[in-house]
Formats: sequence, C-alpha cells, structure tokens
Amino acid sequence: MEELRALLTKHARPDLTTSIEDVLVSRTTTSGPPAPAMTGTILAFVAQGRKRIALGDRVYDYRAGQYLVASIDMPITGNYVGISPQEPALGIGLVLRPENVAELLLRQDLPKTPGTPEGLAVSDATPELIDAVTRLARLLDHPRDARALAPLIKQEILWRVMTGEQGAVVRQLGTRDSSLSHIAKAVRWIRENYAESFKVGNVARIAGMSESAFYRNFQAVTAMSPIQFQKQIRLQEARLLLTTTRDVTGVSHRVGYDSPSQFSREYRRQFGAPPSRDAALRLEPAL
Repeated sequence: MEELRALLTKHARPDLTTSIEDVLVSRTTTSGPPAPAMTGTILAFVAQGRKRIALGDRVYDYRAGQYLVASIDMPITGNYVGISPQEPALGIGLVLRPENVAELLLRQDLPKTPGTPEGLAVSDATPELIDAVTRLARLLDHPRDARALAPLIKQEILWRVMTGEQGAVVRQLGTRDSSLSHIAKAVRWIRENYAESFKVGNVARIAGMSESAFYRNFQAVTAMSPIQFQKQIRLQEARLLLTTTRDVTGVSHRVGYDSPSQFSREYRRQFGAPPSRDAALRLEPAL
C-alpha cells in the first residue's frame, strides 16, 4: 500500500485523468461538506483516507483497503472524512465498460445471479486485487510498457472483482438481458430527459419491463423511485447552472420546475441553503 500511495500522489491530476485510458487517480486534501456528484460506472479503490456517500436512504462508508463498485451512473452526495493536506485521501478508479465485462463472460462459465443487485456495493479488497491495482499504477511510470500491459492488468482487475464478493453487481453490467441492463436504459433516458415530466409506465416500457417490475427493480438498484431519481438529477443540474448565473427563476424552469417556490424548497432541503444564497456563495464577485 505504501508503494501505491506514493504512485497515486505522484500521478494525481486536478481532472483525475491519467495517461492510461479509463484509469483515474484522485488526491483530496480537505473534507468539506457533503457535495453532490454522479458516480459513473466505476470500480473505485481507496489507498488512503475514508469516504462517506449517500444514495437515497442508503449510506456507504469505505476506507483504505476497500473498493466501491458503481454499476449505474447515479446521483450521490458524499465527502471525505478526517483527511488533511498532510494525510490526503488517495484513490484509483477503473471505468467499468459493459463490453469488457461481456467479453470476459463469454470466455468463462460464470454463474448467473438471480434478482437485482444494488447499484452500489462496497467490499474489502483481496491481496490479489491490491497487487493487480498496484501493478497497474506502476505502469503510469512506464508509458511504453503501459501500451502493451495495461489492457491485460485491467482485465485481471475486472476478473478479480467479477469473481469476488461483488461479482454479481459487475456481471449483470455485462449481461445484455439482465434486470440491471433494463434499469440502465431507464436511467439513461431519465438523465437525457430530466427536464421533462414523465409517467412511470412510459419509462417502464422504455426499459422493457412491466410497471410493477420496473418500479421494484429501479428502487432496488438506485434506492430511489424514478421520480425521486429525476429530482436528484434536476437539483444537481440546477446547482451546476447556478455557478454561472444568478437567475434562479430561469434555472428552475430550465431544469423542469413549473413552480420556482417548489424549486427553492427542494433545493434548500437538498443543499442546506436556498438557491439564491448558495449561488451567491459559489459565484465570483461581479466586476
């Protein structure tokens, strides 16, 4: 772990990217209040520090030596706990792509898992997984070797997770007709059309499921109803827009609210301050 921490410290960039495709490195020095974010579909390994995230009514804590799997891009709120510039949080992530999971599934006879797993899961990393993650980080120092070896090590990491404690979460990501893949279609549609009102039955048809099965599976994966999920996306998009404008009413309409007062109430409930005050704190003074 000491070697891994040193490598992540060396290669961390503000935008999280690295010279290896789909490999991300983060270094965070301050805890700060919980902030909204989207998970992406990712395997995130913590080398130092501790993070707490909330998804709907579920709370996940994960720390050094553990990893988190997000099988669907979901709206969360989270922050690091007990870190400092002297003891920053350090992590490395691997973007999970369904086609890479499907390729491994085609080669190997892995069991199909009934039911619908949660969209987020946390586990302790095995020594084998830590070793593979460290070897991947080493390649950041050797670009020539990385071109040949990084795809193999990324595949090994994926295999370790697919055959580990949270394997069901990842395997469903690469299974074309899994319940998770159906919910992923609905999630993509809601994200792309978050400002539009919708009926749950219509989105269930997009997912290719009955309304009752869709609602049950959507809640199992995301810990939210489809309407709650849409509201989370709307509020996060609104907060992003409010970093560039003070037009709260305009932003509320843009993200799909008919009532600015309802928007303000829900925004304050989500972020702890009304949108006008939050925007004023986050914007640079006008010149």
